[in-house]
Amino acid sequence: MTQPLRIALLQMNIEVGQPEANFAKLSGMLEEAASQPNKPDVIVFPEMWNTGYALTEITKLADPDGERTKAYLSEFSRNHGIHIIAGSIAEGREDGVYNTIYAFDREGKQIGDYSKIHLFRLMDEEKYLAAGDKLGKLEIEGAGAGMMICYDIRFPELARKLALDGAKLLFVPAEWPHPRLHHWRTLLTARAIENQMFVIACNRVGISGDTHFFGHSMILDPWGETIAEAGEEETIVYAEIDLSLVDTVRGKIPVFEDRRPSLY
Repeated sequence: MTQPLRIALLQMNIEVGQPEANFAKLSGMLEEAASQPNKPDVIVFPEMWNTGYALTEITKLADPDGERTKAYLSEFSRNHGIHIIAGSIAEGREDGVYNTIYAFDREGKQIGDYSKIHLFRLMDEEKYLAAGDKLGKLEIEGAGAGMMICYDIRFPELARKLALDGAKLLFVPAEWPHPRLHHWRTLLTARAIENQMFVIACNRVGISGDTHFFGHSMILDPWGETIAEAGEEETIVYAEIDLSLVDTVRGKIPVFEDRRPSLY
């Protein structure tokens, strides 16, 4: 058995259009997680935690090139020796606003980024945001990992591609609302089972306009079993995972060896 990897998920409420309030909330939850006796190895945030879905104002609210976010989180990860999968933010670039994750290692070095490639029409993302054009890949403690955002989990090809490229962990920041809790659990479980990987999903809570976000941040093992699941309140979810389980499961049911991609 390898050394367990300790995970913390910051299931936070997000104030729409209020970056300062959201930075303050995130900072408090980060300090709380980092001060635990069993300090987490990896901390994960929800989707669009800096602005929420203030899409009509997103151009002026977005973090220009993510500079504020990157500077703050690089320093935090370095000071505390913790990997950070920084949820996603509204990132302003010259050619538009992107829904972007940054990842940092224990030394504060940025080790990955991913901009959401599937924009969610039900929340008008495609009207205000630009779509990313590359996969989200990185390494955590020597293990391959992938990043997806919210709506992306409805596209099994993306998770499978990340798994084929070596991912043993899949990080999923989200703003996933009622009434689709059944979809959330089912899709995350399916991605874990079919790819025989850990799925680590951090959702927000709270109400934005008429939309109620239910939380239920989850950590699933490569069998699709739930290791931890939050309720609907603002909280920090803690769990430990054993990465060696991925190889065990893939050895017992060798779906990757039995694939026949020439036929599909």
